[in-house]
Amino acid sequence: MEGIMRFLMNLVSSLLGIYSLLIIIRIIFTWFGNVQYSRPAQILAQITDPYLNWWRRTFPLRAGFLDLSPLLGMAALSVAQTICSSIARRGKITIGAILAVCLSALWSAASFILGFCFIVLVLRLIAYVTNSNTYSPFWQAIDSISRPLLYRINRIFFGRKIPGYMTSIIVSLAVFAALWLVGGIAVHLLAALFFALPF
Repeated sequence: MEGIMRFLMNLVSSLLGIYSLLIIIRIIFTWFGNVQYSRPAQILAQITDPYLNWWRRTFPLRAGFLDLSPLLGMAALSVAQTICSSIARRGKITIGAILAVCLSALWSAASFILGFCFIVLVLRLIAYVTNSNTYSPFWQAIDSISRPLLYRINRIFFGRKIPGYMTSIIVSLAVFAALWLVGGIAVHLLAALFFALPF
């Protein structure tokens, strides 16, 4: 029975990972005008849009013309995948395991968001260094996400002073990298402690 449960949880975890990858590809397709109307993109839309549309209806999050609700959907998939893979590894459930899985699942969602923000800032840094055309829809989407991030981090670290744009991006990247690293270590240690609990 335990072997069947492990197999099923591994299968569900793998399927959730594949579905998450399909959603990421779908989101990337929307950034490029003509690509999203191709036949493969239309098939992908039929697979992923019902799930994404549920999140758009339930939690409408928009930043300018950019729809951020798919991030919540991706975070939920990440949480579910973490829970399934943890159950598959352990083969049984204890209160300590439930606490560890919940903590790991929450961190998985937070880690995804931190990673997404980091990637957005890296793209913005590349555009700044290479003097790219930032008037395209893709770069406008990147700007609509990066501006609030940079503003909040600047307020924390620089107060009312206005740092240079390059300094602002580098400090923000360092903050997200530090949060990801320290958070990952802390969650790993706490999860190991919870799993060691005898009940």
